[in-house]
Amino acid sequence: MSFKSVRKFLIIGAVVLLPLTVCSQFPGGGFPGGGGGFQGGGFPGGGFPGGFGGRFPVQDQEGGQIPGGFPGGGGFGGFGGGFGMGTEYDPTTTRNDVEFTSSNLPIVIIQTEGKTLTNKEKSGATMKIIDNGKKRNKITDPANGYDGNIKIKLRGNSSLFFDQKRFTFETVTPEGKANDVELLGMPADNDWVLLAPYNDVSMMRDAFAFDMWNNMGHWAPHTRYCEVVMNGKYIGVYTLCEKIKRGKNRIDIAKLTSKDTTGIDITGGYIVRVDPPDEGEKSFTSDVPGIMNTNVGGMFGGFGGGMGGFGGMGGRATVTWTIFYPKASKLTDKQQEYISDYVNTVEKVIQSDDFADPVNGYAKYIDVESFVDYFIHTELSLNADGLKRSTYFYKTKQNEDGTGGKLHAGTVWDYNLAYGNCNFANANNIEAWVYEGSETNPTPAMWKRLTEDPAFMAKVKARWKELRKDYLSIESINRFIDEHAAQLQEAQARQYTKYSDLLVPKREDGQNTQGQQNGGFGGFGGFGGGFPGGGGFGGFGGGGAAGMFSAYTVSSYDEEIGILKKWFADRIAFLDKNWK
Repeated sequence: MSFKSVRKFLIIGAVVLLPLTVCSQFPGGGFPGGGGGFQGGGFPGGGFPGGFGGRFPVQDQEGGQIPGGFPGGGGFGGFGGGFGMGTEYDPTTTRNDVEFTSSNLPIVIIQTEGKTLTNKEKSGATMKIIDNGKKRNKITDPANGYDGNIKIKLRGNSSLFFDQKRFTFETVTPEGKANDVELLGMPADNDWVLLAPYNDVSMMRDAFAFDMWNNMGHWAPHTRYCEVVMNGKYIGVYTLCEKIKRGKNRIDIAKLTSKDTTGIDITGGYIVRVDPPDEGEKSFTSDVPGIMNTNVGGMFGGFGGGMGGFGGMGGRATVTWTIFYPKASKLTDKQQEYISDYVNTVEKVIQSDDFADPVNGYAKYIDVESFVDYFIHTELSLNADGLKRSTYFYKTKQNEDGTGGKLHAGTVWDYNLAYGNCNFANANNIEAWVYEGSETNPTPAMWKRLTEDPAFMAKVKARWKELRKDYLSIESINRFIDEHAAQLQEAQARQYTKYSDLLVPKREDGQNTQGQQNGGFGGFGGFGGGFPGGGGFGGFGGGGAAGMFSAYTVSSYDEEIGILKKWFADRIAFLDKNWK
């Protein structure tokens, strides 16, 4: 989960809220309650009653600063809880509250030798994998899936303050060199990810999204469910998957070296994504403003204590593209200029009057079929981050005869806030369109413009009709859900014993109560006024970090599976109606 823009404001707020003179600028709308901080510490409760107004500088369309921040700012009402962004993780402090001896899933055992893990540098560790196929896996069995060294670190953004952490790791030799190996049947490589399904009670949304993209004829990370023990303590159910990278078993594009700076050599391959850069990455901004849409209704359910409101973000804003491959340390200035110019050319051509021209329009620059598939994939998912965060593209190298070398949409990543599992960015509105933008981050305008080309939409409708006959039939989707739920049925009991706040007991009237977590935000009263265009957010959902983004709560795993099936049926019915 990204949601980086809000996270940055939260960090600022945690520091600036301290002077009460500042908090008195505007009364805001924050609830005074709350209580508790994240496990990493934070304000002990109560919250500040005041708020901010017009104190945060924000970027305008040209990337400059708008003095006074949120022009119509309702301001922060205060923090009821506190913050403890989990940029460090000491596995030895994890509660050992689940008795774990065996599983039907593969078992991954990691020993960090007492090291504290961070999201900056990888630490040396050892890893064993027990995978007996159809036979039961016991924690005392000898390792047979891997037994060796790794380098591991935390990964994620907002998910860093979840109790269940995510990890990136590299398989290495005893000397610390990259070691390409097969893991759980996946092709040999050395870069891997352990995804924590913490805020996805079904634990299968990422797996479904990746599997769908693979079945559409593209590469997406392959996945296997597993249960993980770290430093002798059970830390839950994880999805072990391939890390996105260039390679023959990953995104198979030409290798680009520092010598490839002219002619055909400079044309590829590249991997870029719509996302702010991580530390050490290079990026560029689009010349075409993105779409911000504040006409999306309320956001977040009210969190108990919290912020009175950010200003809404109306109109358009700057879209940031990050160069994912080549790495910044190996990317030359000429290559950076080439790929940024190419992407901006694509966006400008799509906005031009003759954008639909089959010879000199957008089809000259993009792989249309991949854009059609990515559009369908994203709109089905109703992903809160869709098109505007963790949105990957790759550009192939041009062939000697002048063919190829186009920009392809994909691969896919980060779908824990998809398929009805999110309460902002219109992600819980079954009749919303992702391409129309949301209130969180700017959506590249090219997607909406493409829907204005009858030829593009004809391809979308034809492809949708084809997919609905097979992989995206209701029967096929339900079969996927049932098969994966069966795999996870035993392990889910341990997952929700370990992280008991993820399931919310029913009240006597049969309705779910609002969950409470150990620590977390006291809450946000809402986001109002603000950027030109008005609107804004309605307020965060309650229950600490677990409920922070959730569109709903459930009291059992079976209830979650039922809701997921119904959501797919309703969303597909909407798309069927519009994509006849």
